[in-house]
Amino acid sequence: MANGIALYGTVLLLTTLSFYKDRQKTRAALAKSWKMFLNLLPDLLAIMLFVGVSLSVLTPAAISSMIGETSGWMGMGSALLIGSVALIPSFIVFPLGATLVENGAGLAQVAALMASLMAVGVVTIPLESRLFGKRFAYARNASAFLMCLLFALLVSEVLG
Repeated sequence: MANGIALYGTVLLLTTLSFYKDRQKTRAALAKSWKMFLNLLPDLLAIMLFVGVSLSVLTPAAISSMIGETSGWMGMGSALLIGSVALIPSFIVFPLGATLVENGAGLAQVAALMASLMAVGVVTIPLESRLFGKRFAYARNASAFLMCLLFALLVSEVLG
């Protein structure tokens, strides 16, 4: 909470300083940023809707049944795919991982799920493509997927 207050306070202070320095440029910048926000809003709302649906459908018990300790490669692959498609906020990912392990999910499978939830974003590819270009969006997601796979294999070898 303190970080948010500090961040918003800093933004407010810098915007005020900018406004005093050049009112016209500051107003133009605020208008442009508002327009950018409105252009991104449909994508953000779609992502938020998908998050809500994901959280209601993919309960910890359902996920644990698919990625239990004995699920092996299939469980790891399922975890990578679920994590790549689902979009869950980071403050939920870590408690979810603990809950999954407590409910019998394997460490490598949970590592694959958590890593891909944080790094891969299939749902956000349209937004990412528009902002950074299709080539970059697909390359970033593919490399993140491979890194998540390597991370899960490493966890499997070290802790499994």
